[in-house]
Parts: sequence; structure tokens; C-alpha cells
Amino acid sequence: MQPSSSFFPTIRLKPKSDPRKIRHGFPWVYANELVTDRRTKALTPGAVALLEDADRAPLALVAVNPESRIFARVLGRPDAEMPQGGPDRAWFAARLQRALDLRERLFDAPFYRLIHAEADGLPGVIIDRFGDTAVVQPNAAWADARLEALTEALVAVTGVTNVLKSASGRARGLEGLDDVSATLAGTAPDAPVPVQMNGATYMADVTGGQKTGLFYDQRPNHAFAARLSQGAKVLDVFSHVGGFGLACLAGGADSAVAVDGSAPALALAEQGAEAMGAGARFETRKGDAFAQLEALAAEGARFDVVICDPPAFAPSKQALEAGLRAYERVARLAAPLVTEGGFLGLCSCSHAADLSKFRAASIRGIGRAGRDAALIHTGQAGPDHPMHPQLAESGYLKALFFRL
Repeated sequence: MQPSSSFFPTIRLKPKSDPRKIRHGFPWVYANELVTDRRTKALTPGAVALLEDADRAPLALVAVNPESRIFARVLGRPDAEMPQGGPDRAWFAARLQRALDLRERLFDAPFYRLIHAEADGLPGVIIDRFGDTAVVQPNAAWADARLEALTEALVAVTGVTNVLKSASGRARGLEGLDDVSATLAGTAPDAPVPVQMNGATYMADVTGGQKTGLFYDQRPNHAFAARLSQGAKVLDVFSHVGGFGLACLAGGADSAVAVDGSAPALALAEQGAEAMGAGARFETRKGDAFAQLEALAAEGARFDVVICDPPAFAPSKQALEAGLRAYERVARLAAPLVTEGGFLGLCSCSHAADLSKFRAASIRGIGRAGRDAALIHTGQAGPDHPMHPQLAESGYLKALFFRL
């Protein structure tokens, strides 16, 4: 039988490029690692190719994009079964079913991240599920070119009736893709979707919110914060739709204040608090988070639990030093607001700032605030955000909890 790899054009590593990391599972090949002649550069973005080492030994089946710094993304081993035209509905269905099996083992309701890109075998693809609606972020050219097959497989495997494409975020721009969101199947919900997590109710705006509308990754860290919050006054800074604050209210907090710069996000947080019967214990403050932290200190406000979950201050290596200074500043401004014996939670979703650098910046900030701290818990993303063992970027989320 003819191997499927023989259907596809070949691309080749330069002699100085090390093939071992691909053999050991690294899923990306950068443009400067490849022999990029006119034939290679002329490949259609999203096409499938056979990657070879400099000695022409097969390494992997890859999806290519000559317009991206990540020139090739690994789809499978060189002997893997692959349709002649590249991934089709059945190919997608097999990977979706494997991902679904894990989530159904982990969760008792269909609200989770279904596909976490490379770690679930679909490089560059994010799919979050909200009951009978799924939101797809096809952030790589190969998947964007095969959206119809992916959508058909997604409906068939999961039974969702609505599939939405979210084209937000910088990743699509780096791939040379459009920023046009769309409805791929069914109809877009005309109201926020209520999501139950950790006893709290969150309102997910799957059409107009950030990314897919809700961040599932913090679920286990919300739960840990809730355990600290029985009878507590809680401050949730960079709250988005109420992530930590609503979880803490569900865990028995006396009150929670949510701070965010987005009025629509805070409105959704208020709707969530009302839906879970906690509206009277919930307050919002709109404005720049740093300014609000300073204002609260000037007011003499103190809280038993303070949690800060900012956006990615260090989204790239170039932004790392500035990002670490920002994380240090967050810690320095937040620590004085914590009561003696209270708790401070600090989070980072910057993959460029690894755990040790983020922890060091956080500890510096707490120290500059004149507080002593003990680190009591280190958290990461939930198991519906699996980490690809060869790709540090997939383990982006860090959550540090200190007792002050």
C-alpha cells in the first residue's frame, strides 16, 4: 500500500537544524530552520507537506504556511494515515472524539475547552464549548482553509447545533488570516450564555466578548480562591466577567468587589451575580486597574482576599522585561490592601514570563510594599487546557497564592 506521505510535497531542514527535537515531539518548525527555495515559498498556506531532515529521512507530516514565522506545524508522524487532500471530516472527527472523551471524563456538564491546540492534536485551533454552542478560533492557516470539514466533524461528534468562528486575537494576524468572525453552523445566541462553574454563574458573551467569551482556564484557581473566602471581603482586580469574585461569593464570601476597565464585562459580572442570588453582596468599579488599586489604598480599603488576574503583560520575549515590571507593580499596589493574615492571589497568562520569573517579580512587589508573605499554593490551567510537553507556550497560566 502506498504510504500517505508520498502524496505530499517535501520540505527539508537545513543541515545545521537539529531534527532531534522534531523526533522528540516538538510541534513547530520555524522558517529559518528550513531550506526555503522558490518551490517551498510557493506552497499554498495550509497545504500539507512531508518534512525531511537534511539527509532526506522523513520526520513528520506538517501543515505549512510560507507567510508565517512558524512555517510548519506537525500534524502527525510521517507514516500517519492522511487523506490525499489533507485533513478531512473523518480525520478531524477522530481527534475531536479523543478530546471529547477526556472532557466527558472530567466534567459533568458540556462547558469546557474542547480543543487546546497542539496538545489536542489540532495545532493552532482553540474550541470552547458552551452547551449546544461551540466557538472555534482557527488560528492557523491549515485549519482556516478546512473550516467546513472541521465544523461538520464538530457537529457530528459533539452534537452541538451552533458553531461560531471567533477571529479575534493577534495569532491570526501572524498567520496572515482575516479578522472576520462568522456563524459556521446554526445560529448565534442572541443573549449571553449562562455557565455554571464552582457553584457560580457566569454570563458568556460568545459573539462580542473577549476571545471565545469566557476563560475556562482559571476554573481550578477560582475553586482554590473560593476555599479561602468563607466570610471574607474579596477584591477581584482585572475581573473580566467576575471570574474570581463570583467564585468566592459562591464559596461563602461576605462581599466581593470587581474591578475592570470594560463596562460590558462588568455588566455581565453583575448579571451573573444576580443570577446566582448574590447581587446584594457584589459591587463593581470601572476604571484602570492600577488607578483603582491606588484609589482603594487612599480610601483605606482593606480586604481579606485580593486576587489580580491581568491580561498578558508579556505576550512575547520582546515584551518580557516591561511585563515583569508590570507584574511587580501589580503586587506592590495590591499587597497593602490585604488584611493581616489575609490572602493575595496573583496570576499571569504570559507564556514569555515563565513561573520562576513571574514568581520573582511577584515576591519583589510584595516586598516593596513592606509585607511579609508565605507562598501557599501554585496553580495552573485546568485539565481541559492540557500542556503539550514539548511546547512551553501551552503551559502559559500561572496562579500564585500568598498568605500575608
